[in-house]
Order: sequence, then structure tokens, then C-alpha cells
Amino acid sequence: MLSYQHAYHAGNPADVHKHVALALLLAHLARKDKPFAVVDLYAGEGDYDLSQFAPQKTGEYRHGIEPVLAAPRPPPALAPYLAAVRELNPDGEIKHYPGSPAWARAHLRADDRLILNELHPTAYANLGRWARKDERISVHQRDSLEALPALVPPTPRRGLVLIDPPYELKGEYTAVAEKLVEAHGKWREGIYVLWYAILNEGRHRGLLDILTAGIEAPILADEISFTLPKRGDGVSGLLGSGLVVINPPFQFDALMKEAGDWLARAFKDGRHSSRWLKQLG
Repeated sequence: MLSYQHAYHAGNPADVHKHVALALLLAHLARKDKPFAVVDLYAGEGDYDLSQFAPQKTGEYRHGIEPVLAAPRPPPALAPYLAAVRELNPDGEIKHYPGSPAWARAHLRADDRLILNELHPTAYANLGRWARKDERISVHQRDSLEALPALVPPTPRRGLVLIDPPYELKGEYTAVAEKLVEAHGKWREGIYVLWYAILNEGRHRGLLDILTAGIEAPILADEISFTLPKRGDGVSGLLGSGLVVINPPFQFDALMKEAGDWLARAFKDGRHSSRWLKQLG
């Protein structure tokens, strides 16, 4: 199914939650001299012009990055994230929002690598134009579930994988979890970040069960609830954003608690929770 385009949801609360975590993990990788690789399996487009039709149609960014930029007293854990978004919007009005490829590219050094994958033809074409002439970046157009175990381990072998499915199909929660277990078997030392949608149906619980049973590594689950305007098509809307982080670095859990608690308040009626699904040692 190729109906999903992330441009409609750019900068929404789930994007903010996901990219705050991604920015913290990328900063951790960049602190060491050793090169790293980032694999982004549902890359979408490099960045987003929020004045365009898709983000204006949904207006979801008005419930995500817009109130976050306006909220007072952000914690230190959020400073680099907020500074990067403000740099894209120097006049103070939120017009541009970086997608996950842009967050990754901002942290790349000469020997680091960014491996992007996007199946949707329009998004793939836009992504290719965004990435052109940067020899550190490769762009693939593959089915993401097939690509997940195929693209690991990357070169260099140090790094992370970001998995951000649309969850358009009922069985996608199970399929993604099973492929992640397979990929982890090939590259056990990598950091894996899996985003999941929290809906009324609670399908994400099965995904968490599969990962907990199938992966022998530290696994952190971080969730934020929020309210988006109701859709008019009778389909259950997004109730929250969840992140599974496999092999999180030291103190990442504390940083996410600090950042997530503040984000939940910035989303007005949000709630934040963070828990270990598995700890080793």
C-alpha cells in the first residue's frame, strides 16, 4: 500500500517525540571519534515546507512543534533539538520542519554514512533531490520490511536503525516486530529505534510482546499520549506515540524522562511514561 505520505503529519506530536529521541541518540554517536552509520527505513522526504498543501490540510504541526516552540522553560535535554528547529525558522514563525533524514545529516561527519529507504515514488523522488551530491548518503527504493534485515549490519558497523512504519495495515505491528527480531540477530550491537502508533485497539501491545520475547538486549519503551483533532472518516485517530529503543546508551532513559515529561505538558493534555521492557545484567 502506497497511500501514506508523511508530509501530512510533519511536525505533529509523534514527530516531535520521535525526533527528540533521535537527536539525543545521534548526539551520543557523534561524541566519539569512531564513524557511524544511520539506516532510516521509512525516510519520507528530507525536510518539509509546512506552508504546502499536505501539512496545511491536516494542520497537525499546530498541535506538535508549534506549541512546543512556544512553551516556557524547556529542559537542557531539549536544547539542541529546539535550537535546530529555530535555526530553520529564524523569523520565529514555524514554516519548515526537518524530517528524520535531515536530523541524521546534521550530525554526519566526513566518514559517517546515511542509508535512506523510501518506497513511495513521490517521496522517493523528493528524497533523492534532497540528498543529491552528498556522497555520504545513499537512497534506496525498497519494501521496508525486506530492507530491514537486508541493510544490517551497515558499514561502518557502529550506528543506529530508525524504523517508522505508517501502520496502515492491521498485521503491520506483528510483521515489523518479527523483522526487527530477525535484524537484531544479524546486528546485535546496533541501536534500534522503532516508532509505534498508539490507537484505541491497542495493537502495539503484541508488538512489544514479540520484541521482549525475541530479543536479548536492553529494551526501553517510551510513550506520550496527546489529543489530535478527530478525523471525519470514522477511523480511530492517533492517541499517542511510542518508541522502542533497543541498546539505548547510558543515561538515555534519564534524558528521555526529562524531555518527555516536559513535552507532555507542552502538548497541554499529554501524559508521558517510560519503562524498561528488558534490562540485562
